[in-house]
Amino acid sequence: MFQEIEVILGTGLSVLHVILAIGVTWHAVLHKPESRTVASWVGLAWLAPIVGSVAYACLGINRIERMGASLDIEEARRSVSRSGITKDDEKRAQQFGEKHPAFISLAYAGRAITGRLIDFKNDIQPLIDGDEAYPEMLKAIDEAKESVALLSYIFDNDRVGEMFFQALVNAHERGVSVRVLVDYVGSRYSPRPTIVKRLHQAGIDASAFLETGKFGKLRYANLRNHRKILVVDGRIGFTGGTNIREGHWLSMEPKEPVQCLHFRIEGPVVSQMMEAFSVDWDFATGERLVGEPWYAEVEGQGTVAARGVTDGPDEDLDKMSRMIMSALSVATKRVRIVTPYFLPDEVIEGALKTASLRGVEIDVLLPEKNNIPIMDWATVPSLPPLIENGLKFYRTPEPFDHTKVMIVDGAWALIGSTNWDARSLRLNFEYNLECYGEAFAGKLEAIVEKKIEEARPVTLEEIKNRNTLRQVRDGLARLFSPYL
Repeated sequence: MFQEIEVILGTGLSVLHVILAIGVTWHAVLHKPESRTVASWVGLAWLAPIVGSVAYACLGINRIERMGASLDIEEARRSVSRSGITKDDEKRAQQFGEKHPAFISLAYAGRAITGRLIDFKNDIQPLIDGDEAYPEMLKAIDEAKESVALLSYIFDNDRVGEMFFQALVNAHERGVSVRVLVDYVGSRYSPRPTIVKRLHQAGIDASAFLETGKFGKLRYANLRNHRKILVVDGRIGFTGGTNIREGHWLSMEPKEPVQCLHFRIEGPVVSQMMEAFSVDWDFATGERLVGEPWYAEVEGQGTVAARGVTDGPDEDLDKMSRMIMSALSVATKRVRIVTPYFLPDEVIEGALKTASLRGVEIDVLLPEKNNIPIMDWATVPSLPPLIENGLKFYRTPEPFDHTKVMIVDGAWALIGSTNWDARSLRLNFEYNLECYGEAFAGKLEAIVEKKIEEARPVTLEEIKNRNTLRQVRDGLARLFSPYL
């Protein structure tokens, strides 16, 4: 009898495996644009009975269907009296276009991709590591008069987290309107209680983005909000790659030090940053943040023209990929990329090779030691064909470099939270600014140049001379790149 039960159970599981695998194959072929991703998921579904199909159901399907209309963005925009593009702006744009004609088409592409206009006269200052970023951010919160909107992927309960917690509490007690949004997974990197719970206990409106702790919401576990946005009084903004955790404040001598780059922004583009926060806040809580005190009319005094680029597994899907592709297509001289994780898809890899073959110098800076080893293992096998096509790769020395920057022809830059991997480009909610201006791009070039001076070049010989076990390890890791 037991044998009959075993046969029936085995047959039933086999049939279930085939049905689920066929379902995964059907869905992946219809909905996954990259052939490598399709092959990876289909292979996992067939080779890992039932488990592979369940993994696809939980991690392989983008389920967020969130439209910007869930928050009346047009109402938010109308609530701020903006003077629009002035004659002085038009003159600056014309002069910039005459010097860099290729960027005219890039500006049009950015408008088509994002649906947003460029805001002129922004002042954007790079802040190196938490040593420069955190004091500026804390000062802005301490001086806030009307509102503070803070969004972070990670907000740790550590020495730095405590400084921000106290600053937010103080602002709240002064009568400032405070809203804090932290990704659910990122909020749990520290021991409990989470920072969200502590803020609630202090009377501050705080929320965890896309809570996945309950069984019914496990299907959202792979969709994270990776954005870093701080807007104070609708006038001063901060964004970049820096989370709120003491590892970024190097002078504190943290146990796990992390280099990074963040940015302080003043000017009209801050309203676009606030719009991005508002959409996320409305999605997480149902509260609409429109008009004062969240938006303010700002007379820009800077030299940078900028536009916000939102990206995520909703109606913003693939905006960053298209922005990167557009920038590579207009590059004529030099492209510099700094990223902690480098696992671009076949399309972006092809664009990098094509730009290099056109004579564009492309430098890519990766950390010498990655904080997620499997990410680096998966990267190595993809480097030889790129190097053979003229790209130059460098390894930056420790501490781990978390910087995310792309610079084109010394006049255009992409800054923000996006990494060059499938997770950032397909699964995470990300926020970036595309910036036009030689002076600003020049500052970034100087930072990257210093990194290159301290880095070591990656050679074909060192990759090809890896022992067999490392080659097998890296090759296997590469197979999992669509899931990383």
